[in-house]
Amino acid sequence: MASTEQTQAMTCYRHPGTETAVSCSNCGRPICTDCMVFASVGIKCPECSGQPMGAKKVTRRARRVAGDATGGLATKALIALNLGVFLLQISQGDLRGIDSTVFEKGALRGLEVAEGEWWRLVTAGFLHIGPIHILFNLLMLYWFGTPLETLLGRGRFLAVYGIAILAGSTGALLLTGAFDVTVGASAGVFGILGAGLVLERRGINVFGGAALAVVVFNIALSFLLNNISIGGHVGGLVGGALAITALSQFGRAHAAYARITAVSIASLVAIAVATVVIAYARVRGYA
Repeated sequence: MASTEQTQAMTCYRHPGTETAVSCSNCGRPICTDCMVFASVGIKCPECSGQPMGAKKVTRRARRVAGDATGGLATKALIALNLGVFLLQISQGDLRGIDSTVFEKGALRGLEVAEGEWWRLVTAGFLHIGPIHILFNLLMLYWFGTPLETLLGRGRFLAVYGIAILAGSTGALLLTGAFDVTVGASAGVFGILGAGLVLERRGINVFGGAALAVVVFNIALSFLLNNISIGGHVGGLVGGALAITALSQFGRAHAAYARITAVSIASLVAIAVATVVIAYARVRGYA
């Protein structure tokens, strides 16, 4: 993360809403009174209080706890998976990939979902229509997924992305007819943007402080361009925002450094279940 200006008050790295003037004597991260551990030499954060360690070692330990990997491994894996699926699509049909078996069995359409093919809520997020569609989505995934994964770690990042895919599919179903087809990784990308927006609104730099501008620009494009799933984009945006809120313990802790608790996991599961319930209500005609 980029550092804040010196004129701004420091906030605790575990509780971003709490201002503090105290930093850990070992790694230098700002800590509030709830996180201070008085050691024999100086005041330390909870991670540093267990045993003496240098700042670099503290950072590596925190990343391991978060499930992180250097170089945006999860982002690259998602890019490779999307690309692999698209190559499979075009190997079974034309360059657009819509005449393939994998497309027919995995694309999101309310009619099939209503008949019990619930996997389409997920598989649709890994299918694309034509080279331009997948190129744009994968570039966006790389540009915005890498910094978010670097901040959150691999496990938290994948949780945000997964919930965004589900929420995007639900949003698409809410705004389309039973026979309309929706595919693409853009729901996951908008989930990344939604998470970044929430974090930057709390003073945690992710996209250089430009999250709001990026979100507004991309939402505007969703309304201006043809053949764009507005419901999928907005749903993914909301899903990512809700997921990062759950990971930050509803604003009480830092989304990247806070411990994953039973409440955090239950909240993520509840969000995922809620999206499926809403999708079910929609395709069955209850909403």
